[in-house]
Amino acid sequence: MIGEYYEGSPEKEGGSMADRIDLNCDLGESFGIYRIGRDTDVMDWITSANIACGFHAGDPHVMHRTVQLALEKGVAIGAHPGLPDRQWFGRRWMELTPEEVFDLVVYQVGALSAFVRVCGGELQHVKPHGALFNVAAVNGEIARAVAEAVARVDDHLILFGLAGSELVRAGRQVGLRVAEEVFADRQYEPDGTLTPRTRPDAVIHDPDRAVARVIRMIREGKVTAADGSELDIRADTVCVHGDQPEAVAFVRQLRQAFEANRIQVKRVGEL
Repeated sequence: MIGEYYEGSPEKEGGSMADRIDLNCDLGESFGIYRIGRDTDVMDWITSANIACGFHAGDPHVMHRTVQLALEKGVAIGAHPGLPDRQWFGRRWMELTPEEVFDLVVYQVGALSAFVRVCGGELQHVKPHGALFNVAAVNGEIARAVAEAVARVDDHLILFGLAGSELVRAGRQVGLRVAEEVFADRQYEPDGTLTPRTRPDAVIHDPDRAVARVIRMIREGKVTAADGSELDIRADTVCVHGDQPEAVAFVRQLRQAFEANRIQVKRVGEL
């Protein structure tokens, strides 16, 4: 079941899982004349950036500019490959074979890593986007395709996956370091998957409630699902969404809560 603890999950040196966390955000989602998110402002508060690679969002200029911004801000860079479906922002699943998934992940990670090299940086991680992320969480074949693609591009990359998911398992099987991700503003189902965005309760809009849930996930390894049941969950990195109007205020509030609770915020590669 998604959400359970796995044997061999690496503990962080110098501290328990309860006192260190990475804070990541999906960025670089503008393209052409369309502007999405508040990347510059959000970047001041996060430690890892997942940069769109031109399929579900982003374009070459935006990718280049966002990589430069992350390096200027001292934020770790990750590739954020998605499905080739701009109309639905990569949030609808397409009937793709594992071979096709492998190729689209290699293509997008390769594109972003080229911009990172041009700018003199280093790619830290890969996090699939939207429907690709959600399907890889429960479908072993798709998860394996994503993990193998990342490993073949660069086996030093860290793979981000939904906590306790098939993607996390596949990443470990191919020898990658993985980061189990939790979400500050998303509801969970009893099986540990994210509540579909088609449901009205999928996104948590109350910032105080969202912050309290995150602190509990980090400190206690627990989260309350949509039906009221309690899930075990591991939190290596927390995702916040930069395309929401209140994104900057929320991520600032989250950082303040971490400080108040003596939770260190560090790049996932430093944990």
